[in-house]
Amino acid sequence: MNVRPATPADAEAVADLFNALEVALLGHRTSFDAEGVRGWWQTIAYETNTWLFEEDGALVAATGGQVFDGTGNSAGGVHPDAFGRGLGTRLLELVENRFVEENATRMHSWTIAADERGNDLFSRRGFREVRRFWDMAIELDDELPEPLVAIEVFGEDDAPGFHAALEEAFADHWEHTPEPFEKWWSRQQARANYDPSLWLLIRDADEIVAVCRNEARPSGGYVGAIGVRRAWRGRGYAKALLHRAFREFRRRGMTHASLGVDASNPTGATRLYESVGMHVEVEHIVWEKSLP
Repeated sequence: MNVRPATPADAEAVADLFNALEVALLGHRTSFDAEGVRGWWQTIAYETNTWLFEEDGALVAATGGQVFDGTGNSAGGVHPDAFGRGLGTRLLELVENRFVEENATRMHSWTIAADERGNDLFSRRGFREVRRFWDMAIELDDELPEPLVAIEVFGEDDAPGFHAALEEAFADHWEHTPEPFEKWWSRQQARANYDPSLWLLIRDADEIVAVCRNEARPSGGYVGAIGVRRAWRGRGYAKALLHRAFREFRRRGMTHASLGVDASNPTGATRLYESVGMHVEVEHIVWEKSLP
């Protein structure tokens, strides 16, 4: 068994591993793909905070994680062909020990809700369930509604206002940590699939009040973030942004769109996504543990 750090070039193989796990647990793969891996690992320290287990040249297990404001956040998976060999335990030990070295006071890790084996492992190791998230998706056709609200395409001069609108929209979300504009903007521009022509916004006079950051991924369109500032909620702005995003994805030849959402979202986002025709592809559990 060869254990090594990941590199950006491993994104496809890691996505394939997670897709194989999804098929084994759910009977189908989801929209998760290499761009999802790259987004997850965008700011990770590859050399110290990722681990790939290979056997006969094939990837059989992978994990990685990083610490933000004292909390470690991680995810990992074992290929179905390697179940029952203790690899899940080894992955969790590696990440947990690394977070302790980095002085994290607690950690979060993710499982697919249908993964009874993984859920049992976390329970036995002193974790507790704290949240559930859904990946939701829609198949796009040519009968997509035209938004009734004036929607603009993002221009780079809009970046500060776009960021401010997102920060306000997500201020009440679970575990939200404010991110300074400069850091956020640098991170967005560094994305391999950064395409500002897919970013959308709504103004009230000169103020940006609703935003939608979209991406083109191998699996289709992806809504990376969507938010409406508090004073402008209830006007249908988020639905209008979604309809416009779906139409643009379809115009570019994409037939599938997806996003991730907190299943207990306080703004009613899950109801909104269902109302535009999206369905749950997969449910994830977030597990939490206090660290010494």
